[in-house]
Amino acid sequence: MGNKNMTRKHYLLASDFDQTLSFNDSGLILSQLIGASDFTGKVSGLSRMHFIQQGGELTYLLLHDPEYRCVRREHMVEVGKQIRLKANIRLLSQLLDNLDGHRFSFSVISAAPEELVQSALEGSVAPDHIPGTRFHYDPSSGEIESIIRVPAGYGKVAVLEELKSALQVSDDRVVYVGDGSSDIHVMLHVNRCDGLTVAVSEAKYVTRIARRTVLGEDALCVLVPILEEVAGWDPPRIRALFGSHGFVLQEWEKVRTDWLTIRGAEAAGPQAAA
Repeated sequence: MGNKNMTRKHYLLASDFDQTLSFNDSGLILSQLIGASDFTGKVSGLSRMHFIQQGGELTYLLLHDPEYRCVRREHMVEVGKQIRLKANIRLLSQLLDNLDGHRFSFSVISAAPEELVQSALEGSVAPDHIPGTRFHYDPSSGEIESIIRVPAGYGKVAVLEELKSALQVSDDRVVYVGDGSSDIHVMLHVNRCDGLTVAVSEAKYVTRIARRTVLGEDALCVLVPILEEVAGWDPPRIRALFGSHGFVLQEWEKVRTDWLTIRGAEAAGPQAAA
């Protein structure tokens, strides 16, 4: 078994959590659980001010908003149990470890609280493969006292580099999957290092950066660009893999989308007409 692992190419697959492996924003569910008001509005306001990293808004609220001072570790665990996940995350993790000639170490890098994501993915992804936002709790009251780590914005890049170094994986053997603005920095970093980036939403600021975009409600969807781009599999072989596990790729549409805004010369100003 050891010799077999040595001959297989080793890759790191890192994924975001909120809206990537799940359908819900964990901060919204936490806010509903404790009765905090207007989470969406508060996050939008913090984003407009640009003084914290994208994705780190919940962490800021947990430390500074009076409505969130009641949050304890047990609230994080409870919210994790309420998160609606995409299907077959556990199977995705299993398949990634057993692809012909390739072995993927699967980690989830999230700006969401670590205990929350670990609770949500219990039984699917090992806790030590889930570097999320980590807090220091007051030992007597259980109150959040300080931040140890926030994998948001450039923070995700730093965590990715730590994982890559620990696994001894080269730059070009990194795959990152994300959905939104908090993933932009890490996607640009992976692209510069000749890795593979996969967007799982139609958000234009992500799809313009990611090398591939795949949309679907099943976590297994990310296998398609990985198998094509990394393993070099053709569609019949990919369909056969899904079929061997009882799945049918019922709809598989390859679409190139050009996002255009066209204005007349008069609306564009005198320079456009020159």
